[in-house]
Amino acid sequence: MLPQKLLMHFSHFSDEDNVFAAKICDMVEFCKSKHSARYSFFLNERQCAIAEDVLEALGFFNYLLFGGFESASRKVLGIFPEYCEPDKDSFPITAVKFSYRKIDKLSHRDFLGAIMSKQIKRETVGDIIVGEGEAVAFIYNTVKDIFFNEISKIGSVGVKLSEISAENIEVKQNFLEISGTVSSLRADCVFSLAAKVSRNQAVLLIKSAGMDVNYKKIFSPSETLNCGDVFGIIGYGKFKLEEVGNETRKGRIHIKINKYI
Repeated sequence: MLPQKLLMHFSHFSDEDNVFAAKICDMVEFCKSKHSARYSFFLNERQCAIAEDVLEALGFFNYLLFGGFESASRKVLGIFPEYCEPDKDSFPITAVKFSYRKIDKLSHRDFLGAIMSKQIKRETVGDIIVGEGEAVAFIYNTVKDIFFNEISKIGSVGVKLSEISAENIEVKQNFLEISGTVSSLRADCVFSLAAKVSRNQAVLLIKSAGMDVNYKKIFSPSETLNCGDVFGIIGYGKFKLEEVGNETRKGRIHIKINKYI
């Protein structure tokens, strides 16, 4: 449970957020009492944002979020004693390269599905970067043996695994561009265009599941989005409101959305 002094500070947190925030507090207490570094599993972007908010509220700043390379989306939180400089090399992360024929087209979903089929928990797998004939997955060291001993195929495609240094990996984020017009920049209007669902569906999804906007969850369909906002609902993808253009004669707004792929 969160310390009493933080409960009011984070009164907007959901029960799930409170449980996660309490774990961050426990990590800090362990680090202070045992004078030893403490590492989380891989956190998604929303969890990273919550972790930073909690650590700032605690006045604890000797930490590092690192996912194996600089622009990683999923990251491990390292909490370090005051006398220790946060060290990326100490993180329990391994970069695993998958090699396969270039004519075999594999997607991020193919890799994630094959990995999850081995009963590997999502929290032990970071970013997966897929290219032509090769892919790199950043994983927690505890599941390295499972990867090398049990994964030889992704779907029906044979793959060869090797452990590599992440220093020279070039990461290029690919997007699918979505353009159209919306009646307003309300969350339900923008999400309806982005996810290709009806306005009513968008309203119901936001109210029931919540929509992550800049890694914080909202439940109000009328919330206004701004250019540059990153948003999404689990199961429907992740998007960025890339451009907000001029209004049409009928008062609709031209926008461009990038979908992360």
